[in-house]
Amino acid sequence: MALASPEKVVLGSIAFVIFWFLAVFPAVPFLPIGRTAGSLLGGMLMIIFRVITPAQAYAAIDLSVLGLLFGTMVVSIYLERANAFKYLGILFSWKSRGAKDLLCRICIFTAVSSALFTNDTCCVLLTEFILKIARQNNIPPHPLLLALASSANIGSSTTPIGNPQNLIIAIQSGISFGDFLLGILPAMLVGIFVNALILLGMYWNLLYIKKDEENAVDDEIISADDAASHQFSPIHMSHTSPFEHDHVSDSIDARTTPNRSTYRDDLGITDNNHCRTPGRNSGAAKEVAGIDLFPRKLEEKIAVEGEQGLKEIANSIEDGIPLEDSENKETLVKKWRRKSWKACLYLVTLGMLIALLLGLNMSWTVLTAALVLMVLDFKDAGPCLDKVSYSLLLFFCGMFITVDGFNRTGIPSALWNAMEPHARINHAGGVAILAFVILFLSNVASNVPTVLLLGGRVAASAAAISPGETKRAWLILAWVSTVAGNLSLLGSAANLIVCEQARRAKPLGYNLSFWTHLKFGLPSTLIVTAVGLVLIRS
Repeated sequence: MALASPEKVVLGSIAFVIFWFLAVFPAVPFLPIGRTAGSLLGGMLMIIFRVITPAQAYAAIDLSVLGLLFGTMVVSIYLERANAFKYLGILFSWKSRGAKDLLCRICIFTAVSSALFTNDTCCVLLTEFILKIARQNNIPPHPLLLALASSANIGSSTTPIGNPQNLIIAIQSGISFGDFLLGILPAMLVGIFVNALILLGMYWNLLYIKKDEENAVDDEIISADDAASHQFSPIHMSHTSPFEHDHVSDSIDARTTPNRSTYRDDLGITDNNHCRTPGRNSGAAKEVAGIDLFPRKLEEKIAVEGEQGLKEIANSIEDGIPLEDSENKETLVKKWRRKSWKACLYLVTLGMLIALLLGLNMSWTVLTAALVLMVLDFKDAGPCLDKVSYSLLLFFCGMFITVDGFNRTGIPSALWNAMEPHARINHAGGVAILAFVILFLSNVASNVPTVLLLGGRVAASAAAISPGETKRAWLILAWVSTVAGNLSLLGSAANLIVCEQARRAKPLGYNLSFWTHLKFGLPSTLIVTAVGLVLIRS
């Protein structure tokens, strides 16, 4: 693509710089509008400056990526309700030997799961959960968050379904799932090992802090009780499953029990732990006079369930049914519902994974799984849908428009035309230059547009050398464009998801800054990319 008119090049560059600056510094004093509004502003400026038309802006929005993100957020909410993250916490903490061991487990687990569920999915599912684990174990959050984001990117490079750019490469190149896996798997395994070593080396002293020494970082931690009282959701930590109220606490503050004396009078409760005969239910009360109804237990039930609990107690007395039998029956029903729901949810999630492995469309597969879970829940889905991070979806809409406008200026294409003669993969210097170009463009224009822009050209350049080099060129593009996401906070969607999810996790929120990420991402990306390039084979 040739350079556009000077006017479009200048105006398009200005719009892209504004987008990039607000994405890096979302709370600058002179324009503290945040990343989402900054992204939409960049896209709008591309239209106002006539770099792209409104129709082109709509076409630039990748609905498949938005659908994938939306679906995974919904699935993650239902997974939390089934206590999936509780079991994952047990897995992470089983025979754990401390913070360093936990970090390594996060790297390995995230890498494997991102290859199967995509890196964006893993980051949506695990960000707030890992933040909660860090708080409970009194570990500064940012090493674990960096481990999550970087391992998700590296692990996703292994399969065609690991990330959107790999899917594009697999479709355009025709490389089979098995060839893709075998070609990049050695690089991924070594890359994860090297990445974990870099994290341990950079944060060794920080991860060595013991729980009784955490007063030095009080601004980084909260108590384990506070962390344990919150449930995971993509936006809030206050989401509570309807199946979480099976057990009543041993003590309830009198202030939380409205009209306590009224309830006691209505039920005929006296201080000598016997049941006083209510007016209209005197006969039924006599039949159950021998049943020991503990006032404290009744009050707790009323405090938890309110009017509904009062009605259930009154019905039990009227029918002559012992209260304990009624509660046991209700508990069995709840347990059966909970177990059936968990079984269905895990089966649907497993089916979603199998469908992804079979190569079905990622977005529609995940959206179908989300819709099936809504139907099986058989309740109003509004509360769950309210927890979807719609601001994140809007951020991606603005980013797609802004990046497409920047590509239409011709600047990325002009850069490739200048570098292509020196970026051929038949010698080490050419591979290094090609990797540098991919790294640069992936962090400036995002990895998906970089793959769309360079894919055919890189393959044609390799085919001119030897037909056998074409597959290697595609695999190099997949590896470098994916690992390049670790360089900066804007390098990949996974990084942005981790950053935004962590920042919005109230009251456990943590701000992973651009410079904190860059300090680790720069050396990690350069070293891991170089090691992987040596191991990639066609």
